[in-house]
Amino acid sequence: MELATQPVNTKPRDAYYWRLVATAASFALFGLVGLGLRLVIFPLLACLPGNAEAHRQRARRTIGRLFWLFIRFMARSGVLTYEVEGAEKLGRPGQMIIANHPSLIDVVFLIGLVRNANCVVKQSLWQNPFTRGPIREAEYISNDGSMDMLDAAGEALRNGQTLVIFPEGTRTQPGKAPAFHRGGAAIALRGARIITPVVIKVSPTTLTKAEPWYRIPMRRVHFSFRVGADIDPYAFAAQGPAPQASRKLNDYLHHYFIKELAEDERSAPRN
Repeated sequence: MELATQPVNTKPRDAYYWRLVATAASFALFGLVGLGLRLVIFPLLACLPGNAEAHRQRARRTIGRLFWLFIRFMARSGVLTYEVEGAEKLGRPGQMIIANHPSLIDVVFLIGLVRNANCVVKQSLWQNPFTRGPIREAEYISNDGSMDMLDAAGEALRNGQTLVIFPEGTRTQPGKAPAFHRGGAAIALRGARIITPVVIKVSPTTLTKAEPWYRIPMRRVHFSFRVGADIDPYAFAAQGPAPQASRKLNDYLHHYFIKELAEDERSAPRN
């Protein structure tokens, strides 16, 4: 897997119209591949031997590889640059990967990096014709806010799966700190062996909540992924009943991300 840092281009406008065309091509490609997976690739993969677990893992690896090829396409076409720090710490059994959510394609990056991972995804994606096929084949978990969702995610972790979750539940509003819901902490206390935070920074912001794909920034976007030190969920589970432990863990994670993102802002170069 290629993880080399892509150079950051800060030139004004930065091939604006080319990037607009390349962004449109990227979204069209994503939709076409999603339909192709649903209508062609997964029916063919289903013909291969193996039990349900083997089929699920095959689907996840296929999605992960295609997601990473999609990121490489966006990088090679000039839409974005990226850097990843600490990717070797991702993908361990029972690991819960917690990340902030500044952009629409954060999950594409993380699933591309951790190709055997499970993921808690928005319920609306289960009805989307371009995404519902891959999501169902990979048996990702629907974020419907129910106790069944929490239990399913906890069971996946106890079974040794890696789980990716965005505790905000939706994309961060630009200029505001992330606000974590307690569902992520509740899941971690149900079954995570370790919690690994991933701090994501996007500069300039793009593909935020309610922002159309064609409203691209004046310069090329740079994505930064920094994998933090592991957090022991058992240290919080021992601090009292489940609701109290969940609240303390959520507060810890919330303050961790606010602190890390604030340090990034202070150290960011001024153009």
